[in-house]
Amino acid sequence: MQNISIEELQKLTGFYGSNPRVEELLQTIAMVAPTDLSVLINGESGTGKEVVANAIHRLSKRKNRTLVSVNCGAIPEGILESELFGHEKGSFTGAVGQKKGYFEVADKGTIFLDEIGEMPLNTQVKLLRVLETSEFMRVGGTEIQKVDVRVIAATNRNLEQAVQENQFRRDLYYRLKAITLIIPPLRDRKDDLPGLIDLFARQFADKNNINFKGFSPDAVNLMMQYDWPGNVREVRNFVETAIILNRGEVVRPDYVRNALNMQNTMSGSSDMLPMPVNKTPEQVERELIYRTLVAMKLEITELKQMFASFIQGASMPGGPYPNNLPSSPPVPVSYMPQDSSGVENGNEVKPTTLAGMEREMIKETLNRFGGSRRKTARALQISERTLYRKIKEYGL
Repeated sequence: MQNISIEELQKLTGFYGSNPRVEELLQTIAMVAPTDLSVLINGESGTGKEVVANAIHRLSKRKNRTLVSVNCGAIPEGILESELFGHEKGSFTGAVGQKKGYFEVADKGTIFLDEIGEMPLNTQVKLLRVLETSEFMRVGGTEIQKVDVRVIAATNRNLEQAVQENQFRRDLYYRLKAITLIIPPLRDRKDDLPGLIDLFARQFADKNNINFKGFSPDAVNLMMQYDWPGNVREVRNFVETAIILNRGEVVRPDYVRNALNMQNTMSGSSDMLPMPVNKTPEQVERELIYRTLVAMKLEITELKQMFASFIQGASMPGGPYPNNLPSSPPVPVSYMPQDSSGVENGNEVKPTTLAGMEREMIKETLNRFGGSRRKTARALQISERTLYRKIKEYGL
């Protein structure tokens, strides 16, 4: 496995790139995967932590066994321990029967604990025991359960800092960090971007049987100037949306500039979206949520306009074909409230305070997904725990 080529590793893992840091990461995966060592994956949101975890499992001796993925940040604190380790009948209100936890389900296989930095301290104690002894007890139980599970954990937090702030156990951190894989953010490996754009475009076009004519060189050059805060996940979503909204035609710089709102953000400021400069973590989180929500709103507007044109074209001679549609995607009106009162010329407008806009857009996203908090959190790329806190904060 150690002598395998980078190209073969890319195909085996599904993690692509030729940047030296990516090649080093792939080689480390190849060396670590066949062992039973616990692994800690560190990287920003969207860099591909789950892809790496899946790759380690597929290249391990446990590849024919179960891989259980758990998002520790998406499970409410009060039930996380029960979900991980199971519970006995009557151990708490609603425990009408015995239930196996994820660790028992993953016996002889692998468990992937995403967002481990969100795990409560009391649950961390039990996890540490499993790592050291392979033993635990179900919630409300008295019998020791023994499992053979490989643990892969991931986080986008600085766990060393969390240890200093007494938010993460020092002994667990040192137990996990022995094998640490650091995934570089996309802004630090921009040389991989053209290849990723081409890869995602081909995969999406082939899957959906679309004759896509590609991105123009100028469009790719413009994309190279963008920092992609959502990393590889954001690139994939952008490429797929571009193919749909451009109906398979060549994607040109004007579309990229509008879609990424690059007229002002390239200079470090934007009239439309707040920029997280010299902000507290809470302010940055709020502004990133707002950025995502506004982008979603604009994409929905574009889709509605596109389909309206499509339906109108259906009644024209020749039917609903691309040549009956506008030659370029409609550009939506910017989502720009005019004052802070919430009223303009007697008409209600969107609130202009950051908190007000965040509340409004979270409410709209909840409505969009029929009140599903899990889907809403995924759309906003935040943990369900953060979403619960904001719902409570805004009284939604």
